[in-house]
Amino acid sequence: MSKSLPNLRLNSPITSKVIGQNVAKVRKERKVSQLSLSLSLDMGYKSVSVVSFAEISLKGAHFNIAHLLQISTILNVQLIEQLSN
Repeated sequence: MSKSLPNLRLNSPITSKVIGQNVAKVRKERKVSQLSLSLSLDMGYKSVSVVSFAEISLKGAHFNIAHLLQISTILNVQLIEQLSN
């Protein structure tokens, strides 16, 4: 049985906060620490605070599309799941 894709509503904005919450949820489900994820990403920084801030959209921090593609690979999750409301 194939897994259906989430219903994305084009008229509802997907905020960086929602994306960060989705990343945090999947990361925790996969039992991956923020430090481990930050060390695996090519974000220019090797600090847990970068991932932490992006997960909660603190101080304008966010994941860009390149980060989300890397996170999809690292956490073995489809990109679309990170972008769902």
